[in-house]
Amino acid sequence: MVFVPHDTDPISQLPDDAGLLKQHLRASEGEVRRLKLMVDKLTLQLARRLRAQFGASSERFEDPQTSLLEPAVLDELPARRPAPPAANAGTLDRSLPEHLPREQQVIRPEATTAHHDAQGQACGCTACGGRLRSLGADVSHQLEYVPGRFKVIRTVRPKLACTQCESIFQALAPSRPIPRGLAGPALLAHVMVGKFCDHIPLHRQSGIYARDGVELDRGTLAGWVAQVHALLQPLVASLGRYVLQAAKVHADDTPVKVLEPGRGKTRTGRLWVYVRDDRPAGSKAAPAAWYRYTPDRKGEHPDEHLRKFSGILQADAYAGWGGVYGSGRVAEAACWAHARRPWWDLYEQHQRTQRGDEQGLAAQALRRIQALYAIEAEVRGKPPDIRRQQRQARAGPLMAEFHQWLHGVLSKVSRKSDLAKAARYSLVRWAALTRYVDDGRIEIDNSAAERALRGVALGRNNYLFMGSDEGGQRAASLYSLVETAKLNGLDPEAYLREVLTRIAEHRIDRIDELLPWNIATMPDMRRAA
Repeated sequence: MVFVPHDTDPISQLPDDAGLLKQHLRASEGEVRRLKLMVDKLTLQLARRLRAQFGASSERFEDPQTSLLEPAVLDELPARRPAPPAANAGTLDRSLPEHLPREQQVIRPEATTAHHDAQGQACGCTACGGRLRSLGADVSHQLEYVPGRFKVIRTVRPKLACTQCESIFQALAPSRPIPRGLAGPALLAHVMVGKFCDHIPLHRQSGIYARDGVELDRGTLAGWVAQVHALLQPLVASLGRYVLQAAKVHADDTPVKVLEPGRGKTRTGRLWVYVRDDRPAGSKAAPAAWYRYTPDRKGEHPDEHLRKFSGILQADAYAGWGGVYGSGRVAEAACWAHARRPWWDLYEQHQRTQRGDEQGLAAQALRRIQALYAIEAEVRGKPPDIRRQQRQARAGPLMAEFHQWLHGVLSKVSRKSDLAKAARYSLVRWAALTRYVDDGRIEIDNSAAERALRGVALGRNNYLFMGSDEGGQRAASLYSLVETAKLNGLDPEAYLREVLTRIAEHRIDRIDELLPWNIATMPDMRRAA
């Protein structure tokens, strides 16, 4: 660009020749377009950063301009149901769970006369001394909390000796989850669930127990986690085998901070999750989630995790899955939630900047994807063949129109614009994105894996980092059992308590019996609905 002194008239710097002037204007227009694209890009990056840090996680799209939809898309949108009327205080369901113990207290009115009933209760009228008759009672309920408590189990094994042959008899000592360990199964389960389900770091748990007068330092609790992890390894391995026996697996990963000993800082490790959940396709097979930890995100790790898996892998666009797909054993199914996300970012950004044309294109993409999800809501839970038939008949034509529309977007906008990037994201992965239409076992997105990582995201905000790679491996094992118990509707603490009670004496060749869907459920193991 040419520097123009402040005291010089800019017009005088323009060339007099008409051809040179046109060339100068074209160059200026190109520079303006380049700067505009740069501003748009930086604005979008800032909006994404602000939303990730401060914004709501919901990406609910409600566009009032449904008149702009093509007729085919309008037919696929579900009819809007009227919102239910707001309930007032008199219609709220205040019933309490039936399994809670009840304590009854009866509060009688004061009676000062000498009349008493058969139980010795005063029953005379304070006004005239007459006898009182019952008119019923007003009953109310109050939910109260009894703090958890520790107890000590003192095990006594008497020794008996024969008076003639001097033989000695004594019962065998009961097994413990940790040999010669102080903690019982219920306490160990409580500590594990506190850390890996309720996201309470061990140092905070130590402080909570100290308020009850029991001193358990963080090092002791960390040792219990390590020993429970070692004890549960055969069960976690069995869980992994079950997950990889499925015809379709959801996969995802998330970063976790890991302390680097001796350097006083952290590095980034990864937690991977592999989810088997075919309930949306009407399957009765139990859902399960299997977690693995690695110190980095190299593609060799999912290759190793899935080396015995053959079937369909539904995952995001991470390039590291390429080795798995390249093996020939695994077919790729992409995620429409990820394909939708760049359009949502553009729509949200353009709402702030009032860029009508570009916001219209983003809104059109969101409407088309919304129509695909509306079909999924109707076929969820139905058998695969019905899902395939419905998708081919209804989603197939919408997909063809959407594919043509995406190509049209690329012809209208700059190749370097974010709109073009959003369109190319879907077009490059179109075969994997549309594979679910012809296979009723596949889901429209990878939400099953993303849901399985929510607990990890909450936990890392509390404990900030893992102490070592070994700590990451322990976390993966405990997350596997806790999340799988939750997927099967079990109270994870009751499940772990039962497992830790049995596993020390359980036969290794029958370890599958301790998986959440096989173990004999106790009344308090099933979570309240």
